[in-house]
Amino acid sequence: MIKWLFDRLMAFVGLLLLWPALLVVAILIKIKMPRGSIIFKQKRVGLNGKLFTMYKFRTMIVGHGGSSVSVAGESRITPLGRILRKYKLDELPELWNVFIGDMSFVGPRPDIPGYADALVGRDCDILKLRPGITGPASLKYANEEEILAQVENPKEYNDTVIFPDKVRINLDYYRNHSFVGDLKLILATIFRSYEIG
Repeated sequence: MIKWLFDRLMAFVGLLLLWPALLVVAILIKIKMPRGSIIFKQKRVGLNGKLFTMYKFRTMIVGHGGSSVSVAGESRITPLGRILRKYKLDELPELWNVFIGDMSFVGPRPDIPGYADALVGRDCDILKLRPGITGPASLKYANEEEILAQVENPKEYNDTVIFPDKVRINLDYYRNHSFVGDLKLILATIFRSYEIG
């Protein structure tokens, strides 16, 4: 209950304080990427496996038809999009997802159905958590796109190395998370100082 109240209160405060930044980013997207919508919407798997619509600022060209795995330097990511993704500004609209209860500030990143459907056995415990904007797995792989840019087959590496490791980290979070721990993860996200083995 404390986490539920904290999420909604802080999401409301965040939206209230950051609306000028949200507006500036929206205007820049409209100017620099006039073809297409400002907000990118995608179905993700949330609490108890229920689908919800996640909102982000659009960072790619329209109709790119690319892989679900993003790699740094891809041509489908626009110059403005690269900046937004580097500083995680594209994720600011997720504050709305937190405010309406689809997401939490801290938790496993919500996967697209194809990846969430691959969870079996105790791995499915991850779906008992409300997905988050940040979390221990997100922090470990904050530079995921750069990592994938250095391997020969990004999707295969993601599916066989990164995704299983994220599942392991998220299961550990499921078993050991606490409100105080969440606060530490939020601060670590802000200052990018967290390391996990």
